[in-house]
Amino acid sequence: MDQIIGNFSLLLQFPVVNIEILVQGMMIGAIFVLAAYGLALVWGVMNVKNLAQGDFVIAGGYTSWWLAQQGLPPLLGVPIAFCVLWCIGWVLYKLVIRRVIERDLFTSLLATFGIGIMMAQFMNLLFGSDTQSLRLNYDSLTFFDGVVNVPIAKLIGVILALSLAAAVIIFMKSSRMGQAIRATAQDARAARVMGIDTDRIYAFTFSLNAAICGAAGAIIVLVWEIQPFYGIAYSIRSFVIVTAAGIGNIPGVIAAGLGIGALEQYGAHIFGIGYQQAIAVLLLLLVLIYRLAQQRRLRQVLQ
Repeated sequence: MDQIIGNFSLLLQFPVVNIEILVQGMMIGAIFVLAAYGLALVWGVMNVKNLAQGDFVIAGGYTSWWLAQQGLPPLLGVPIAFCVLWCIGWVLYKLVIRRVIERDLFTSLLATFGIGIMMAQFMNLLFGSDTQSLRLNYDSLTFFDGVVNVPIAKLIGVILALSLAAAVIIFMKSSRMGQAIRATAQDARAARVMGIDTDRIYAFTFSLNAAICGAAGAIIVLVWEIQPFYGIAYSIRSFVIVTAAGIGNIPGVIAAGLGIGALEQYGAHIFGIGYQQAIAVLLLLLVLIYRLAQQRRLRQVLQ
């Protein structure tokens, strides 16, 4: 307890430390936003709650890591992981996901949970259970007489994450495929009447989600460690972000992702790094309780 009080008092005595924590948290949150945006896309368009979201992220990280072991530049792993996970997502849609669309919630949760377990065990079999990373040997930018440090490797990761997120948003708003995806999300039956091949849209959407997660994993392995069973942490964060922001609320997803990244950093500073994952779980429980209370109030008003 004394250590916790000491860590908290440090934030009050040296306010500049808060800037360091916020910067680091928002840099982490920017990468969380990618995986959460993919989940929001699949959830909103297909009504599938993908419990394998984090495992797609880890698969992208291992793809980039393996390519780097073969001598490819680490940054080249990001677009390659995007393409590889696109193909994996397409195969999984054709084999599994297309059969659970428009089924009950339990069926989709069970199917994607099984996919997550299968992917984690397969990665464990291929790469082993040791943690892996591709540390970019770049310096850090320092501010406020060295109190605030911004690693250039993390800055590169943030730029890549934000660039990909912006590209996906522009694609969704400007392209004909993006318009078809939004039409299907609003009313799939009406979209079919208008001649849109919704099965093709669903396949594209799920593949795009997997590809976004793959790129996020390739960015994560540049600055953090990955391990075959780390996927659940990213799945939980994605669900927290999407549940807090709401389906289709892109600005909300971005704000929630950055906020959760900052909260985790504050929690790690005050309580210790071992509690960082627990904070994500606690946030998920709080968000679910809030949403349930909100729905209960809404039902009372309608009655």
